[in-house]
Amino acid sequence: MPQSDGVAPAAEPCGHNHGHACSHQHGHGQTSAQVDPTALISARGICISRHGRDLLVDVDLDIREREIVTLIGLNGAGKTTLVRVLLGLEKPDRGTVHRRKDLRIGYVPQRFDSDAVIPMTVERFLMLGSSAGAASIGEVLAHVDAQSVRGQQLGELSGGELQRVLLARALLRQPNLLVLDEPVQGVDYTGEADLYNLIARLRDEAGFGVLLVSHDLHIVMARSDRVICLNRHVCCSGVPETVAQHPAYGRLFGSEAARAFAVYRHHHDHSHDLAGVPHPAPGSALEDPARGDK
Repeated sequence: MPQSDGVAPAAEPCGHNHGHACSHQHGHGQTSAQVDPTALISARGICISRHGRDLLVDVDLDIREREIVTLIGLNGAGKTTLVRVLLGLEKPDRGTVHRRKDLRIGYVPQRFDSDAVIPMTVERFLMLGSSAGAASIGEVLAHVDAQSVRGQQLGELSGGELQRVLLARALLRQPNLLVLDEPVQGVDYTGEADLYNLIARLRDEAGFGVLLVSHDLHIVMARSDRVICLNRHVCCSGVPETVAQHPAYGRLFGSEAARAFAVYRHHHDHSHDLAGVPHPAPGSALEDPARGDK
């Protein structure tokens, strides 16, 4: 998995308190790190306050090519606000966003409501606002394993099918950064795993960076190269296993944190074949049971 400077970053402790107002200039004495010149997008010192309430406080973030970064946090933690800032849809009160000159962003929104009164096929939907022809649309639907819904009405799609169509629309932009805001809403557990596996496969094939926004820790942790835990400020960040064991993460998510870590270990200790039979990863505790007793 790609890591910053080839080294797995340690979890970064929370250095903020919730009483810190965005109007105060770094009252705790911290300064934001320099912008990473290799990053597709970098945010530094992002602060937003609305109606006397801090939505984001001194948030730093980098996303690089071929990296899946997952932004996790409870409802109201500021995840969607941060995404809007990164996309240029909202201006921060303080802080900067640096985007690489050739940056092309493909975006899958948190919600998409199609009007059932206005019939529209998947193919027609993908053509809207795009110069893509029939061949390109067929190709991108094949990439997301959704060829079978090409002629269906949007309103007839299941949650998982709709998410794949929205993903296909984002891919038509030929992005080097893919941003997905809660992409598994309305998708069942099996569909979640399939969708995250699909995103990881597309990343491997196309080499783009990925920012995933989620409050569901269980599967997404196992599909991430780096995790950022947000609660209006960055509580902790790093590789999934490091974050999953960080005290700030545990305080925020409680018993859910332990479940997420268990799923992360499950996915990384072994893989399953098509019959569901587990095969140990080299050097794992499953391959060498004695390791599990150490």
